[in-house]
Amino acid sequence: MPETLIILPTYNEAQSLPRLIHQLRSAVPNAAILVVDDGSPDGTGAIADGLRDRYLDLHVLHRAGREGLGAAYRAGYAWALDRGFDTLVQMDADGSHQPTDLPRLLAAARDHDVVIGSRWVRGGAAVHWPAKRMLLSRAGSSYAHVMLNLPFKDITGGFRVFSSHALRSIDAASVDSKGYCFQIEMLMRANDSELSIAEVPITFVDREFGESKMSSGIVREALLAVTAWGVQRRRVGQWRPVPVEVSH
Repeated sequence: MPETLIILPTYNEAQSLPRLIHQLRSAVPNAAILVVDDGSPDGTGAIADGLRDRYLDLHVLHRAGREGLGAAYRAGYAWALDRGFDTLVQMDADGSHQPTDLPRLLAAARDHDVVIGSRWVRGGAAVHWPAKRMLLSRAGSSYAHVMLNLPFKDITGGFRVFSSHALRSIDAASVDSKGYCFQIEMLMRANDSELSIAEVPITFVDREFGESKMSSGIVREALLAVTAWGVQRRRVGQWRPVPVEVSH
């Protein structure tokens, strides 16, 4: 059985998914893939089922409905850990994360518990992204950097690699966040657990098909959660100031 599993949460990604699966098979042919579909009304789940006849070690986990990114990843992690996978990759299914970057992340994972695919370290980039989204992403990372004492450049990105040891140390099953705040909480827990964490530059490309899942509600959840966590950490003495550095 492959040691590496790539988890792809999907909701209405019918146009993007087949090409992404093909690209992943070319980039990392020995990895297994798990599509976690939240009952996509555009038929993404059925398309994923059809692709299983063409690609070895492609699995599909069907969920009843849309419950958020965090819930999808928790379900994927539980599925993977139950089956003994050692290395778990999380990435977007919309084509924003490039499969050609994945071998470098997996190489770094040989020596680290957690690897972040980073847009904001030297060598990283975000391509064809609206200026408003780019500003929001960088501001979100900077705010979490200061409030949570996280010494990383890209705190909100979703292209990551975790060892099974890291997921158990983090207790990923108990992470409460539902939206993109899930990425922040996972990294905060990993850092608090003193896991070995590395950032590897990636090129993020804005989606070609479909619509972004980002919403004002998701942004609000992240802002409120980070603020609450930061206040709590100050009260219990877990916080110390760190310099804000965002690479250009």
